[in-house]
Amino acid sequence: MDQRPLGQTGINVSKICLGTMTWGEQNTQDEAFEQLDYALDQGINFIDTAEMYPVPPMEATYGATETIIGNWFNQRGNRDQVILASKVFGRADGWITWTRGGPRVNRQHIVQAIEDSLRRLQTDYIDLYQIHWPDRKTNYFGELGYVHDPDDQPHPLDEALETMNDLVAAGKIRHVGVSNETPWGVMKYLALSESGDLPRIASIQNPYSLLNRSFEVGLAEIAHREQVGLLAYSPLAFGTLSGKYLGGQKPDGARLTLFARFTRYTNPRAEAATEKYVEIARRHGLDPAQMALAFVTGRPFVTSNIIGATSMDQLRANIASADLELGDELLDELNRVQDDNPNPSP
Repeated sequence: MDQRPLGQTGINVSKICLGTMTWGEQNTQDEAFEQLDYALDQGINFIDTAEMYPVPPMEATYGATETIIGNWFNQRGNRDQVILASKVFGRADGWITWTRGGPRVNRQHIVQAIEDSLRRLQTDYIDLYQIHWPDRKTNYFGELGYVHDPDDQPHPLDEALETMNDLVAAGKIRHVGVSNETPWGVMKYLALSESGDLPRIASIQNPYSLLNRSFEVGLAEIAHREQVGLLAYSPLAFGTLSGKYLGGQKPDGARLTLFARFTRYTNPRAEAATEKYVEIARRHGLDPAQMALAFVTGRPFVTSNIIGATSMDQLRANIASADLELGDELLDELNRVQDDNPNPSP
């Protein structure tokens, strides 16, 4: 499988990354091992996880995904074959209270989080350690209508980078990334790294799909000019772009069937756009999910496309999308749908 540079790190990662957020909830350890073995055999060298996985986050399952990956490393003895990414989460404003007394992105919490992740992952280091979302009031997870709160007291970004710098020096992490970040946040981190001899962020892990192309406004230019590429998550919009939920369908065991709380990609505008995308795929003789994934992987600002699956059939099809290239005529059709119904699930 083709590989691409991870920022300015000198590391190359596969253009498809194996996402893991269902392991420990929708997938058992044995199923996760099968996915990992298959992905590695197909040339995927990049695995993304997080301390809070599986999703939706719950106290009872917190850390289970990292534990599964650590057990796989231990059984297979192949840690050196994988570029491993994980994340530390910060302020959750009351919706995560069951770890670290309410998490924050400060020195104390980052240090504790990395130690706990390393223990669960049964490794001495993490290749890419990411801040899961900003430790400040801003727009992420699809929120609109930003209003500045002068009373908001986020932990300083330079404290996070200084802590990461110490972890790099200790050999516990190799590189730093951000997730669910804004253009202001990305440029602020870059400025701090240049002025303070601190680690330079290597990547931005944000949502990106045919239903949500908001990354193209502001962040895509940063990704190009600053060599901080996108690690695209939710490229199928929680499976919506496969077409399996159209017409009110609720497939057994599917994510949106199991977890009604995830409504970001199921509003009427998103369903209308999905119908058009699925129709285009079928008219061109393509699998709708593979077409949607190929669109994301083919964007020039994408470093790696994070795919996930709950079955081996899904995984095989999703990985096979790496071989699909979309022609100009098809891309024009997809762009016309976006023009008519822009970003229905921001």
